[in-house]
Amino acid sequence: SGREYMVRGRGYLRSLDDIGNIVLLSSAASGTPVRVRDVATLAYGPAMRRGVTDLDGRGEAVGGVVIMRVGENAEKVIERVKAQLVLLQPSLPRGLRVVPVYDRSELIDRAVDNLRHTLLEELIIVSLVILIFLWHFPSAAIPIITIPITILIAFIPLQLSGMTANIMSLGGIAVAIGAMVDAAIVVVEQTHKKLEHWEAGGRKEDYHRVVIDAVKEVGGPSFFALLVIAVSFLPVFALEAQEGRLFKPLALTKTLAMVIAALLAITLDPAMRLLMTHVKNFTFRPAWLARAASALLVGKIRSEEEHPISKPLMKIYQPVVEFSLDHKWLPIAVALLMMAVTIPIYNKLGSEFMPPLDEGTLLYMPSTTPGISIGQASTLLREQDRILYGFPQVQSVFGKAGRVESATDPAPLSMMETVVVLKPREQWPVRERWYTYRLPSWTHPVLLPVLSRIWPDRQTTAELIYGMGGLNEALTMPGVTNAWTMPIKGRIDMLTTGVRTPLGIKVLGSNLEEIERIGNEVEQALHGVGGTASVYAERTTGGYFLDFAFKRDALARYGLTVDDAQSVLMTAIGGQTATTTVEGRERYAVSVRYLRGYRSDLQSLERVLVQIPGGAQVPLGELATLSLRTGPGMIRDENGRLSGYVYVDVAGRDLGSYVAEAQRA
Repeated sequence: SGREYMVRGRGYLRSLDDIGNIVLLSSAASGTPVRVRDVATLAYGPAMRRGVTDLDGRGEAVGGVVIMRVGENAEKVIERVKAQLVLLQPSLPRGLRVVPVYDRSELIDRAVDNLRHTLLEELIIVSLVILIFLWHFPSAAIPIITIPITILIAFIPLQLSGMTANIMSLGGIAVAIGAMVDAAIVVVEQTHKKLEHWEAGGRKEDYHRVVIDAVKEVGGPSFFALLVIAVSFLPVFALEAQEGRLFKPLALTKTLAMVIAALLAITLDPAMRLLMTHVKNFTFRPAWLARAASALLVGKIRSEEEHPISKPLMKIYQPVVEFSLDHKWLPIAVALLMMAVTIPIYNKLGSEFMPPLDEGTLLYMPSTTPGISIGQASTLLREQDRILYGFPQVQSVFGKAGRVESATDPAPLSMMETVVVLKPREQWPVRERWYTYRLPSWTHPVLLPVLSRIWPDRQTTAELIYGMGGLNEALTMPGVTNAWTMPIKGRIDMLTTGVRTPLGIKVLGSNLEEIERIGNEVEQALHGVGGTASVYAERTTGGYFLDFAFKRDALARYGLTVDDAQSVLMTAIGGQTATTTVEGRERYAVSVRYLRGYRSDLQSLERVLVQIPGGAQVPLGELATLSLRTGPGMIRDENGRLSGYVYVDVAGRDLGSYVAEAQRA
C-alpha cells in the first residue's frame, strides 16, 4: 500500500484487573492458570511515608519548597515564583489552590523600608542641626545638598559590584551620614571666619578671593581627614566566613560614601561655596520679593557672639575649658576614675554574635523521643498547629514532621519544624498603658504613635513566646521538648554548626551508649542554669528494632543463604516493588507485601514461609530468632568520631554569659 507501519507491543499495566490477571504458573496437564488475583488481594495503597505536613491545625496538606540558586537575589526570585504561581492557579483542579506559608520578601521589604525611613529621619535631623547652628541658609545648604548627592553617587559602584540594597549595605550609609558632612561644615565655618575678618577690615578685596583662600586653607586637611575615616574600616574586609558576609557590605558602603564625600569636599563644596556666597542684597522689583530673596539667599553671617544658639553655649563652654586648662590634672584624674568605675559594669555586659533580628516569623522546632510512629507524629503535629493557630497574633501555621522527599533533609519523624507567620504588629491585641487612659482622646492620634515607641502597648516577640500564657507554655506537652528560633536565623545556625537551636553542645566519642549517658548528665546540669528555656539531649540509642538473628546451621541444612531468607523477610514485612505502572506522565510502583494480619506480631512473623530448593517451605521461625531491641535510630559522625547533640534554647539573657555559667555548671 506504500505506507510504513510501526510495530508496537501494547502491554502496559493500566488497572488492578490487569495486575490480577498476571499468570504466576499454570498446570501443564489441565492448562489451568494460577493468577495473582487467586493468591493475593489487590488494592490501591499509599507509599511508605517518612514525613507529614499540616496547615493551621486543620489536617494534612501537600507542601513544597522552592530552592534558590547560590548567588541569586532572593527578592527577585520570589517575585518570579509568585508570577508563575499566578499562571499555574487556573490549571489546578477545582478546590485546589497554592497557599504561600512562608514569604521572605515581606521581611526584606519591611527591613529595607524601615532602614530607608531611618535614613530619611537621619537626613532631616542632620540638616536641621546644621541649619540651626550655622544660622545661615546659603551656608547650611552646602552640607545639606552634599549628603543626598554623596549617597546617590555611592549607589553607582554598589550597582556595578552586584551588591543589593540590604539592611547591612544601607546600614553602612547610615553610619557614614554624620561623618560625611564634616569636611563641608569645616569649610563653611572657615569661610564664615574669613568673611567676618574681611567685613571687619573694611572689605578691601574681592570676597571671592576670601572664599577661595579659606577653602584652600582647610580643603586639604579636610580631604585627608575623611580618607582616614574611610581607611579605618579596611580591616573589616579581612573578615571571612559568616562575619565577613555580614559586615563586608556595611564596610564597603561606608568606605565608598566617605571616599566620595572626600572627593566632593574638594570639588563640589568649594564650587557651591562660591556660587551661594553673596554679600550684597538683591534690589530687583518687587521690593518685598527682593527682601525675601536677600534674607534666604544672602542672609547675614553672624559671629559666635551674635549667634542666638552659639552665644549661650559659649558662655557655658568657655569657663569649663578655662578651668580644665588651669587644672589640667583634675580632668585627667576624673576621666581615669570614670573609666575605672565602668570596668565592673563592662565585665557584666553580655555578649552575642549579633543582635537578634525580629523576622516577623517564628520557627518552632520541638523534639520527641525516637521511635514515634507516622500516625502519632501526625496527631501530635496537628494538635500543636491547632494550639498555635488559636493565638490572635498568629496569621498562619505550617508544620512538618519528618523529611521531604529529598536527600537534603534527612530529618527523622521525631524532629518537627513549624513555620508560624505572625500578623503585623499593629494587628496584635493592645494592652493598656498609662497614656491610654490618662491622655485626652483627641491627643491619641498624635501622641500614641510616639509614646508607644517608648512604652510599647503590644507584646514583644519574646513575651509572646516565653511570657505568661505564651506559646511555649501553651505547647508544654509530655515527651516534647520545645525550641524556638526564626527561619533565617535557624537555617544559618544549622548551616554553620549543624545545631538547630541557638545553643548546642556536641558530645564526641567512640561509644554511643556513653555519649548518650554524658548527654543526659549535661541535660540535667543545664536545667539549673538561669535562662534555660528548654534543654534536650539526643537519645542516640533510643530507636526501636525488630531483629531477625539467622541461624546459619539451619540455613545450611535447608540449602539456603542469608540473602535468600532476607529477601523473603523484606517482601513479607517491608514490601518489594515488583514493577511500575505507566499512566500517562505518572508512574506508580506495584508492591508485593503480606497482609497486615500475617505480619502484625512476632508469632505471625515466625510463621512466614520460606521456600527451599525442591519446592518445600519452612517457617521463618526455624531459620531465625526474633527479638525486640533498642539501638541507635540515627548515627552522627563528625571528624571521624561518633557524636550526639544537646539542644539548648535560651531565653531572657545573652548567650555569652549563659555559656560561661553553663561551663561552670
